Parts: sequence; structure tokens; C-alpha cells
Amino acid sequence: MSGTAEAARTLAGRAIVVTRPAGQATALAAAIAARGGEPIVFPVLAIADVDDAGRAALGTIVDRLADFDFAVFVSPNAVDKAFAAIGARTAWPSRLRAAAIGRESAAALGRRGVADVLAPADRSDSEALLALPELADVRGRRVVIFRGDGGRELLGDTLAARGAAVTYATCYRRSRPDADPAPLVERWRRGRLDAVTLTSSEGLANFWAMLDEAGQAFLRATPVFVPHARIAARARALGLARVIATGAGDAGLLAELETFFATL
Repeated sequence: MSGTAEAARTLAGRAIVVTRPAGQATALAAAIAARGGEPIVFPVLAIADVDDAGRAALGTIVDRLADFDFAVFVSPNAVDKAFAAIGARTAWPSRLRAAAIGRESAAALGRRGVADVLAPADRSDSEALLALPELADVRGRRVVIFRGDGGRELLGDTLAARGAAVTYATCYRRSRPDADPAPLVERWRRGRLDAVTLTSSEGLANFWAMLDEAGQAFLRATPVFVPHARIAARARALGLARVIATGAGDAGLLAELETFFATL
């Protein structure tokens, strides 16, 4: 085997759990497989459309999309669900500035033809977006935030405190999947599960609740890769002993996975 091929198999023989929602795990799973690893896709967060009342409320906001100065998308899910509604009712207003929490959401907007997206380069959280100079003074600006049900209020509260008129547009619902973790626990028992990737605090909480006592004990001892300090703190609070903080997005997760397993 050539040196290049050897380098490409940096995760050879490693079974790695991918917990992104269904439909969003494909790219990371494929990247793990391309490096010789075995991706185990086990979504810990379910994404669903809003109900009829939610669709009506979302449609009302979309119909006046041109009235806003900024449209903020909190996740790729928000982009997908919002544009399903936008595409059915109107075109993207040329003067509307889009903003995104993270590069993956910005990329999702770019695939829909939205140019000049305001997004932090190094982190994927509200704090990083709020630190951008373009959002330092938003007095009198109208901002719509496309998001799921609930979630953190920091972004909207901070923009409102800075003088913006903030509207929330709920475009999807989150829930805990009805999935059986028994096959994962059995893999742990057989020593055939090497790492877990977790990309949200809510997903971590769901995963923990889905596991039985034995599964929780296995998770505590398994290397867990998380792309944000907030998720890492939650994981450590649950007693997880091997928490590895990574860079943002799939690229950050993959880089740390490769580095970690190269040292073993």
C-alpha cells in the first residue's frame, strides 16, 4: 500500500458513533469511512416540521421578509426548514443581509444562492456571531432569527439590548428520537466501540437519557469528541472522563479524531 493510501486510513479499525440528526450525518460518516473507520450513525436529536399553527406563523413572517435588515440562521436545520417556507412563498430579498452561526450554516445558505453571509470564522456559537463588528450597533435594525423551538435566548436578547427589533421565526421542532441503544451497548460490551461524537448539548442530554445504567457507564469511559466548550462542560458534569474538545464542524471533529487515534 502506498504512503498516500496509508495516510488516508488514519481511522482504520475504529468504530465511531455519529450522533448528528438523520439526514445530517452523511458527510461525517462518509469522511470517517474514507479514513478506514467504521461510522455508526445513531441520531440523538430528531428534527421535524412545525405543526399547522407553526406553519401559519412562519408563513406570516416569510411574507414580510423584505421588511427585515438581518436574517439570522442558527443551524443548517434552520436554513433547510426556513428555505422550504421561503421558496414556497417568495424570493430572497436582495437587500436582506443573512447571518449564520457557524460555517456549516453559512455554507448551506451559499448553496441556496445567498451571498455575503455574515458568519464567524473560528467558532459556531451565538457569542462568536455577536462579537462580529457588523452586529455591534444594530439600533433601529429589524432582525429575524430562524431557529427551532426553544433554544438559547442569548442571541436575541443581546441584539435587542443593542437596540434591534427582534422577531423569532420557529421553523422546526426538536425531540428525542425513539431509538434503541441496545446495539451500541452490546458493541461496548464486546469492546467494539472506540469513540463518540456529540455536536450539541441537547443531543448529549438526549443520548444520556436514552442509555441505561450500563450504557452510561460505558459512555463515561469512552473518548467523546465535542466541538464546543459548552458541550464539553456538560459532558464533564455528567462524569464523562475522556472529553476531547475539537474545532468547529466536521473538519474540526475529524482532525481531533485523527490526532487522538494516531497517538494510540
